[in-house]
Amino acid sequence: MKKIIAILIIISVVVGCACTNDKASDAVKEYLGKYNNHNPQILTELNHIMEEENLNDKQKEIYEATMKKQYKDLKYEIEEEKYNGEEAIVTTKVTVYDLYKAQKEAEDYKNMHKEEFLKEDKSYDTEKFLEYKLEQMKKTDTRIEYTIEFKVVKKEGKWTLDSVKTEDIEKIHGIYNYQND
Repeated sequence: MKKIIAILIIISVVVGCACTNDKASDAVKEYLGKYNNHNPQILTELNHIMEEENLNDKQKEIYEATMKKQYKDLKYEIEEEKYNGEEAIVTTKVTVYDLYKAQKEAEDYKNMHKEEFLKEDKSYDTEKFLEYKLEQMKKTDTRIEYTIEFKVVKKEGKWTLDSVKTEDIEKIHGIYNYQND
């Protein structure tokens, strides 16, 4: 799943937006709105992620449904805008499904119930565990709240979202490892 993070970085570049509105927060709203509205660019990148991960059809279906739910149900609130000339920091509170916790709990379950994830020859069944983990992610309703500071710059008279940090993209996707904080 490390490839996912790299692809997510690409999403932030591809999906970066420019707004004709007067406020820096409009660029952030447009960016996050693309997730909420299942923008074709977002869904194309999601398909690339699934292809890179070599998921089987059932796994792709579960993963796609999980991420579409995450995107649709993403909630955000602009908390503050700080301007410094042609640059601004837009502090935004996002609320997402805690997919990190679901993944962690699936790993913990696997470690305590290893026999459930063995093939007939007693070797570890990666596919079986991945499907289990994806199902746990899909059915989670636990939400988590993060604060993200988006950097926005004015280019040619338009407020444009600057590159989004990897950890912030992970927060938007609900996969941020907050246990390392």
